[in-house]
Amino acid sequence: MESIFLALGSNLGEREETLRQARTLLQRAEGLNILAWSAIYDTEPVGGPEGQNPYLNAVLVGTTELSPTELLRLCQDIERSCGREPGEHWGPRALDIDILCYGDLALDTPELILPHPRLHERRFVLVPLCDLAPDLVHPLLKKSMRRLLADLDAVPRVASYLENW
Repeated sequence: MESIFLALGSNLGEREETLRQARTLLQRAEGLNILAWSAIYDTEPVGGPEGQNPYLNAVLVGTTELSPTELLRLCQDIERSCGREPGEHWGPRALDIDILCYGDLALDTPELILPHPRLHERRFVLVPLCDLAPDLVHPLLKKSMRRLLADLDAVPRVASYLENW
């Protein structure tokens, strides 16, 4: 069993309901055990086209028996079942699920890079991740998530949206 951290994001449709649906599907998935989740945060879009709606973001922690590739496929299947459609890179989406960390694994393949290559640059990921594991050490940068968050600017905005969901 490997520990995993997953980031959820949504900026289209019923965003809160989409995050709940994704969490439920992940909890029911074979080979995956979701142990806890962060609060939901309301965040400004980063990158992508101008004029996007704000995102709701959260992070889940769990363990898995799935390989990284199997976990990626599961996340992509859940994204599609929650209404994600192919579209513009970094464009608006009903649901995005990113694998942030898979144990201490460092992996770089055409379809999956672990840990997530922009994890340390994203307040909208580090704030909810620090709800769950502020002392988790980035496998490559060898800094805690708390330290990585402290090293970032205070923008873009990441505001508490819903504590218990």
